[in-house]
Amino acid sequence: MVWKKLGSGNFSSCPNGSQWIWDVFGECAQDGWDEASVGLGLISILCFAASTFPQYIKACKTGNMDQALSLWFLLGWIGGDSCNLIGSFLADQLPLQTYTAVYYVLADLVMLSLYFHYKFKNRPSPLSAPINSLLLFTLGLVCATPLLSSTASMAAPREGFQGRKLLSVEPGNKPFTRQEIIGFVIGSISSVLYLFSRLPQIHTNFLRKSTQGISYSLFALVMLGNTLYGLSVLLKNPEEGQSEGSYLLHHLPWLVGSLGVLLLDAIISIQFLVYRNAATSTEHQPLLPG
Repeated sequence: MVWKKLGSGNFSSCPNGSQWIWDVFGECAQDGWDEASVGLGLISILCFAASTFPQYIKACKTGNMDQALSLWFLLGWIGGDSCNLIGSFLADQLPLQTYTAVYYVLADLVMLSLYFHYKFKNRPSPLSAPINSLLLFTLGLVCATPLLSSTASMAAPREGFQGRKLLSVEPGNKPFTRQEIIGFVIGSISSVLYLFSRLPQIHTNFLRKSTQGISYSLFALVMLGNTLYGLSVLLKNPEEGQSEGSYLLHHLPWLVGSLGVLLLDAIISIQFLVYRNAATSTEHQPLLPG
């Protein structure tokens, strides 16, 4: 799949810009700061995309994912990614951002399905299979609705240059348009869900006094991805005629969602250190008493 910028803009509107970045991502990178922003953004996408795989493997090995991970943590995570997906459609993002947002939601659905698989496997119930199927169908329908409703808008040509940033706006300190306000609100909700999703997981780890069954690589890669994403937004030069204050304001929800989560993930990292001996002793306990 070739990532091409849609619309009537051309490279002449990006003086001294990087040709390959413009051709592949439709991003105007005019100096080293912009190029570093694009590079860090791409690496952050790879970190987020790879973060769930270690947990998949850990879940299959231990079989106690329903006890290790908090359901509210998973629901908050998928809620944040779903809001990000809807926001990417409202902001008329490039295909790279839209499809990565779709991938994140699908990866969350796999994680959630694994949770319920082991929950019903460890505690079987005659209603487990119908509930699991209904939940996955509902979540899939919710995630597919914005995709189907936005097909026409994605097919329509876009006017002017579209940046890599979520909810990028026209140069200058212009007020938010109605669509941008909706996108800003959804982005804020997404950030709040990301932040509050960590609290149930921290509480679950505290009650269990253990992090057994959780892959630390999941949080390590997410922390790295959030750090790189936050830096990519901060390194990006504002558009011509736009002040730095206006630029930061339009990206505030996503900066809070990425850099703010780092503090809570750091607390979870401390829990991994504090409870590492408890996990080791549990693994060495005899299966039968006496």
